[in-house]
Amino acid sequence: MQSTFREMQAFLRLRNLWITFAAVVLLFTVTGPFGTYEHLRALPRFAYWFTVHALAWPTAIAFSIAGNRLLERLTPYMFMRMMTGAAVAALPIAVLVKLIDYAWFATPPTLAGVAGGVLSSLPLCLIFCVISYMTLANGKVAAEFERPQPAAVDSQPPGARLLARLKPQNRGILLHLSVQDHYTHVRTNRGSELILLRFSDALREIDGVDGLQVHRSHWVATAFVARLERGDGKLTAILEDGTEIPVSRTYAAQARARFG
Repeated sequence: MQSTFREMQAFLRLRNLWITFAAVVLLFTVTGPFGTYEHLRALPRFAYWFTVHALAWPTAIAFSIAGNRLLERLTPYMFMRMMTGAAVAALPIAVLVKLIDYAWFATPPTLAGVAGGVLSSLPLCLIFCVISYMTLANGKVAAEFERPQPAAVDSQPPGARLLARLKPQNRGILLHLSVQDHYTHVRTNRGSELILLRFSDALREIDGVDGLQVHRSHWVATAFVARLERGDGKLTAILEDGTEIPVSRTYAAQARARFG
């Protein structure tokens, strides 16, 4: 949740986001869609659409960012993860809009009305998602996602051989490697990607990056480990983004020495 909140803060500081927001609110005020032109004068119409968008935009963006984080293990494609999160956001946004309608027009929300609101909110949510994805992909917000221990992370060699196998937009600071079937899932501070490479070969290509293999299926950068926890006789590494990865007995002593 902390990382999602930090990313939301980064988006809300983007000047272009607010320029687009103002343009969309103005467009809706002038055109008056969904009967608002006939039922509301200019100033109330502006207030109505400002309220709708002021609630809808952050909700859609937050769900997009959360989807990107939560679905990393299911798909390596950031755009797909974010679009899924945005689609889910259509429901809470529809509920919010119906509550706003109730406040403005005294129209009580109904189940059918919410269902219709989901259908009308969905395209808008996906548009917000595309804006969010393009912002992430071109690196405008990347600096906001950096680790809270930059000195330790920045000491890592930026030209690790493994990074050369990744798409350019995903090349960054190595954080976590894990096994997925015959693939290695590589996570950096810029994104994640599945590559067709044996895990053992991937470990040989990290060129001395400061980290530790903690399980037969997991390697993690030292600066990306927040703490170790023990429960039910099992040792677990908690990463800075909240991800939990198992620490096997083979690597337990090394993990305690390295991560405390």
